[in-house]
Order: sequence, then C-alpha cells, then structure tokens
Amino acid sequence: MRISRIVSLTGRFPRPAPLRTPLAALVLGGFVLIAAPAAGLDRIGFNPPGASEELEASLRNYSLLLEAQRDGITDPQELFAIAQAEYGRLVAGLYAAGHYAGVVNVRIDGQEASEMSPLAIPQRIGEISVTVEPGPAFTFSRAEVAPLAPDTTLPEDFAPGQRARSPVIRDAAQAAVGGWRSEGHALASPEEPDIVADHRDASLDARLYIAPGPRLTFGEMQVRGNERMRSDRMREIAGFPTGEVYNPEDVQTAAQRLRRTGTFTSVAMSEAEEAGAGDTLDVTTTVVEAPLRRVGFGGEFDTQEGLRVSAFWLHRNLLGGAERLRVEGEVGRIGASNGGRDYRFSARFSRPATFTPDTTLSFGGRAETVDARDFDAVRLGLDATVTHIFSDTLTGDAGIAYLFERTDDAQGRTDRSTVSLPVGLTWDRRDNELDARTGTYLEARLTPFVGLSGTDTGGRLRVDARGYYGMGSDNRLVFAGRVQLGTVVGAGIQRTPRDYLFYSGGGGTVRGQPFRSLGVTQPCPGGPADCTISSGGRSLGVASAELRGKVTENIGLVGFADAGLVGSGSFGSDADWHAGAGVGIRYQTGIGPIRADLAAPVRGDTGRGLQLYIGIGQAF
Repeated sequence: MRISRIVSLTGRFPRPAPLRTPLAALVLGGFVLIAAPAAGLDRIGFNPPGASEELEASLRNYSLLLEAQRDGITDPQELFAIAQAEYGRLVAGLYAAGHYAGVVNVRIDGQEASEMSPLAIPQRIGEISVTVEPGPAFTFSRAEVAPLAPDTTLPEDFAPGQRARSPVIRDAAQAAVGGWRSEGHALASPEEPDIVADHRDASLDARLYIAPGPRLTFGEMQVRGNERMRSDRMREIAGFPTGEVYNPEDVQTAAQRLRRTGTFTSVAMSEAEEAGAGDTLDVTTTVVEAPLRRVGFGGEFDTQEGLRVSAFWLHRNLLGGAERLRVEGEVGRIGASNGGRDYRFSARFSRPATFTPDTTLSFGGRAETVDARDFDAVRLGLDATVTHIFSDTLTGDAGIAYLFERTDDAQGRTDRSTVSLPVGLTWDRRDNELDARTGTYLEARLTPFVGLSGTDTGGRLRVDARGYYGMGSDNRLVFAGRVQLGTVVGAGIQRTPRDYLFYSGGGGTVRGQPFRSLGVTQPCPGGPADCTISSGGRSLGVASAELRGKVTENIGLVGFADAGLVGSGSFGSDADWHAGAGVGIRYQTGIGPIRADLAAPVRGDTGRGLQLYIGIGQAF
C-alpha cells in the first residue's frame, strides 16, 4: 500500500516541473537525438544537515544520483532526468523514516533542477548538489484500522506515540487485509486512507479502512500450460479444496505439492479477480513442464577405498501423472588398496498423491555385490514404501521389504533372508541441505525383521541427530555437531544380516580411519579355538564436531574431530572405539560446496597415515 493522500498543515516539498504539452516532449526527444553529449561531471555532493548517521545512510541508499555516480553516468541528458526523479525518491526515503516536513533541493550547477526547462539542458554539467533537510521525526497521534477481522495482529509500531514510518502504515494495511483473507474474505482490499500530517506538533493521524468483501469458498482449479501432465492428476496432487472456505494457505500448499513432484519448472497460482456464482472463487494454475528425462553423475574419492562413481537416469512423468522412475548404477572401490570392486544397481518407481495428496507410494529393488575386509556378499532387495509429508519439516515413511544376502567369510558361505517392516521419521529444520549454517536435523529409523532362513527375528534402530549454530555476520563461522546411534536387538550377531550390522570408519563416520575398519571379532560358532570371524557390531555410537569458517565468499576452511564406538552387544558391551581429526577446504559452487578433507587417526589401531576425502556438500 502507498500513502495516497497527506493533508499537510504546513511545510513544503519541492517537486520537479513536468512537461507541459505533448509538443514539448516531442521537441525534447528531437533535442536528445541531435545534441552531442559532452563529458564533464566533476562531482555529486550529498548533504543532509541535521540527519542522524542512520538516516543519512538510508537516504544515501535511496539516492538515484549517488547510484548514477557509482555507475559512472556522465551524460547531461541522463543526469537531468535522474535529478528530476531524485525529489520523489528522497521524499519517499524521508517518509520511510517518519519525516514528513523535510525539504529536498537538487541543484545543477547552482540552479534548482525542478525549475529548469527540459529544453535548456546544459551540454555540460559540472556539479550536482543534493541537500536534504529532514525536519522533525513524526509520531502517530492516531493509528487505527477498521474494520478488523478477529485475531488480527497489527505491527507493534503502528500505535500512538510510535515513530510514524510509512512502511509501518503499509504493513498495518497488509496485516488487516491478510486477517480478512484468512477468514475467507479473499477479495478484501484497502480503501482510500485518511492520513493527516500536523507539522505543529510533528504528529501523524493515520486512519486506514478495509473493504472485507463477501466470505468465499473455493471454486474450481483451472489448469493451464500442461502438455503431457493430465489435468485430473494435477488436481489430485494439488489436493485443491473445492467447496471449502477460502484460505490463502491452502493455495500456497496446493502450489507446493505440485512443485515438489519435480515435474514442473514453474508453478503459479492466480486467484480470480471477482467472485463467481454462489460466492465462489476460482483459481487458475499455470505450469511450465520440466524436461521428461534427466541424467546425472556423482563421485567420491577415498585414499583407502579408492574412487566411487555413480550415475542415474530419471523419468519425471512416466504415465502422465507425475510418476517417477529412477534407475541408478554405482561402482565402488576403484583403485582400492585392498580387495575388489563393489557394484550396485537399483531402480525405484514412485507415484505422488496416492491415498492422500501428501502421500507417495513407491516400489524399489536393488542388486549389489560387496567386497569388504571381512566378507564378500551378494544382496537382492525388494520393498514397497509409503512416504507421508506431515509438514515442511516433518516426513514419515513405512513399508515392507525383503532382503536376501549371501556372504562368504571365515565361516564359509551363509545364506540369510528376512522380511522387515521399516518405519522412519525425519525432522529437518536446516536452512540448507548441502551447506547448513543454522537449524537441526533428526532421523530415526526402526526396522523390525523376521528371519526366514539363516537369520533370527529381531529389530534394528538407527538415530542420526545433527545441529548447526551460526556465529558472526551472515553466519560466517559455524559450529556443527553430529551424533549417530544404532543397535540390533533380539538377534545373535552371526544370525543377523551383515547389512544390518554396524561399522565405523570413513567419510560417513570417523574420518582419518579407513572405511568400515572398526567392527568386532568373535570365535567361530562350533569351530576350532583359533578360528575367529570379523563382522560388524550390534551397537554403534559416533560423535562428530566441525568448526567451519568462510575465508571468502567462495572459499571456506574446516577443522573437525570424529570418534566412533562399535560393540558386539546390543547396547555397547564388549566395545572398542577409535578417533580421527583433520582439516578441510570448501569451494562454493552453484550445486553446493566441493569438499576436500585431510584427516589422520588420533586413537585406535585400525588405521595409520593420512586419509583424503573429496565430495560435494558438507560432510554432514
């Protein structure tokens, strides 16, 4: 909202002289084309006598002439036009600070710019001086809005005795309109305000009026711009509440549901300007569809485990209803210091807006080989999962999964198969997923499983908690901490799938220690006395701390320390631990920071020497 009328009892506000006739504009246009620009601006002076440092800084930011000086503009025609606009710009700056009796002078080589004829612009301008006398700061003598919707909260500064800043008036009007819209009055709008500035006591009498309009219900959602996406599926995904009382948050939620499918590069919702039959309000959704297919690549490097590369192929709209099919392949341990390579292939089909607009149903499968220090494995997995978005920060999922695992270790070949019912919750309040500076992250996952062959029945719990605390201007210094906890209960260590056991070491747990270097060692069941089997443990505890600092806008440095514990018992019994520490560098890119960490072991006998880790995004 703008202040459309101020009745001023005293005071003056110089204004630029307008062009009197269309003929003058045509003559001026011809003059601009004919006259040759002359070099020359010597300086632009800016003087706000009596202004505080804060007000002066604000007025300088408002000044168009100072901006032109920074841009190196010297053409007399341009400078004259900018000088004409300077009056209104600086008056707006004074109003924003609550000064309604100010005087603005803009002089071009000593002559007031508002009094100069546009037909007699000098071919050379030597000096422009701007003087702003702010006058007294005004306060509200009255600050009223009528009518107000129930539970409407106006800005605290919009009250008698407070500084009468024009943005406060605008915010009050917006809050009042928003209050009525939240009550279903979608067409609420501000009417002509009554604002009087009294210069005798530097006060402002502000009375705002709102036209609520009728209470409306949602009509139809009209769809525009979709070519491959079916309109009926767009309405299902949006969950558009036709027939319900209008609420602006419902419009935002519907748009957000469409955006998070990844099927569109743009989603815009516009409300009808007039109510329809039966006091309904239609909403038009205009979309721009994203390319159907996407291909991506990724990679990480570890001095012990070598290079791990991955690639994926994604179809965003497989059946015309925002169904996604993602196929991914990965090769790991390329150039590893010991053992062979790991291979993984997976595929996942997902359908949004199944059961509810915020619920996604997905089916997935994976096949992989693992060449680890203490065993080799082949795994096959299938799952069906339902994911529900409770809010912008809270997501939950539940499903059913089948896992077959064949391992070869010191005990020989073992086949294990399970059916599990995994459930999980993720609470993500980070400001940035790849480079968090504030916020928290918590993920908890419980996986009860039933042994079908070679496996006991039990359960697995994994918790990952992270916190970020920014310090200094723009959070240039960040302290980040992470705790990971895990346990397996109800199943013996040799009767648990290796995929469910816990290891420590490497980029995801303890940097400076080789990948999955800390597990447990136990006697072979029923074997000779000198037979032992190494495996993961039934309990895990990892703590990590980082101090991140920005050196430049694109370069950052990191110091970190990690410690990890793995035990053969469910709750840390018979455990051993190790630790590592190091430093890293970050280079900011458009897709997140490129990470390079150099770490060394500081406790334990699982590793020696330096470890180098390279990837995209922060370590956590």
